Amino acid sequence: MSNKIMKSDEEWKAELTPAQFAVCRQKGTERAFTGQYHESKEKGIYQCVCCGTDLFSSETKYNSGTGWPSFWEPLTADSVTTEEDNSYGMRRVEVLCSKCDAHLGHLFDDGPEPTGQRYCMNSVSLKLAKKPE
Repeated sequence: MSNKIMKSDEEWKAELTPAQFAVCRQKGTERAFTGQYHESKEKGIYQCVCCGTDLFSSETKYNSGTGWPSFWEPLTADSVTTEEDNSYGMRRVEVLCSKCDAHLGHLFDDGPEPTGQRYCMNSVSLKLAKKPE
């Protein structure tokens, strides 16, 4: 994705809530079952809370039972990027917004068909652009 958004920590802190900054810019994690979207069934497009990039469709959201909103694929192939995450003594795949590098969550290979993947995201890193009823 072109036109990468680059901002200082001070600029991000001025735009985000403390919880959003801790997760999106410092690679934190919200507690399971506490986020506003983990049980949401509302229709729309989930966007990056930092830059507004369209990331996931409600059409690919499912209840993984993990306590975080989960999707079986991103909206487009270039909506998100991934990189290896070896923090906390674990080997995981981190999911980032391709436009601003916000930490969104992690990718696991235990999701439903057709992809078999689970994009396990933090609610605080997302905002839902609801479809009109």
